[in-house]
Amino acid sequence: MGLLVLILGLIVFFGVHTITIQRKLRAQIIAATGEGGYKIGYTLASFVGLALIIWGFAKYRATGWIDVWYPPVAFKHITVALMLPAVILVVASYIRGRIYTTLKHPMLTGIKLWAAAHLLANGDLGSIILFGSFLAWAVYDRISLKSRTDAGGPPIPVGGPGNDLIAVAVGLVAYLALAFAFHPVVIGVPVVGA
Repeated sequence: MGLLVLILGLIVFFGVHTITIQRKLRAQIIAATGEGGYKIGYTLASFVGLALIIWGFAKYRATGWIDVWYPPVAFKHITVALMLPAVILVVASYIRGRIYTTLKHPMLTGIKLWAAAHLLANGDLGSIILFGSFLAWAVYDRISLKSRTDAGGPPIPVGGPGNDLIAVAVGLVAYLALAFAFHPVVIGVPVVGA
């Protein structure tokens, strides 16, 4: 049951996010519902998809765990190490500096790194579906960006190296919060000392 809910959540979440990539369809929806209607619908559908993903994955972990392979312990340490740059890259997509201008899409790079790192550390079917889906979507989205002609929204100012230092500092704090508070408390899996 949990695995099916997880898959349904992934379909809803990525289905909505794929509308962003399909620019003609997006324009048609905005024309029919207005900009506000589109944003409200997009946000609500994204939250529904995310809620289904979280609930389905939690239910799967509690009642329907299916092992596919058994990752070596070293892979978990690699995952912990890869998560720091992944978090910094996501932060750098909002606090834009040289990291942003060099990578162009640090959010997608961070998501790909996060997903790949978690695929290394988790050998169960639910994790493979969850993190594999995020990795596949981020790769697809990055490829689609090469063919887009519009900017997709108002430009966000890009700063200099100072912004990179802020992004690294904020990323480090977020990384520590994820490792020591969020992951063990919310996910139920300790990152450090496990």
